[in-house]
Amino acid sequence: MTDVSSQPVSNVEWVEREKLTANSWNPNRQAPPESRLLRVSILENGWTQPIVTRQEPGGLEIVDGYHRWVSSEHRDLQAFTDGLVPVVVLPPTDPALARLATIRHNRARGTHHVLGMADIVAELLQLGLTPKDLGTRLEMDSEEVERLADRGDMLKRAGRDGYNNGWTV
Repeated sequence: MTDVSSQPVSNVEWVEREKLTANSWNPNRQAPPESRLLRVSILENGWTQPIVTRQEPGGLEIVDGYHRWVSSEHRDLQAFTDGLVPVVVLPPTDPALARLATIRHNRARGTHHVLGMADIVAELLQLGLTPKDLGTRLEMDSEEVERLADRGDMLKRAGRDGYNNGWTV
């Protein structure tokens, strides 16, 4: 069997969030709805991903997980784990490798495709969640939930009562 004990994820530590610092190069930005969604995710599912760091003379510098770290400042998340955040520390990393790691982590997450999201919204509605539940728990406004639930059937829904003669000559 392979020895995996040297892998960073095998050594998750719970650290006071104040012991971490942001890096100066992360190009990733998060809009307020996604920030709220991240807090909901952690509160409902727990911490599922540690913050990736590297040891620097001043302490632990964040390589990946900046938004999880920022979210951890929220009082609900502070109370959730007594102000601790899960952290892995990379092996000694030079500045170039740290920046490469940040970009790779960001880009490896991929993007959501609309039709796949529509399928999931339909399934969640069939499982008994209400459109309001979806809006709250997935940070979607009612129009987004409605459009995803329609999955291209807007013409059928909008034309349900037929069209009037407003556009005829």
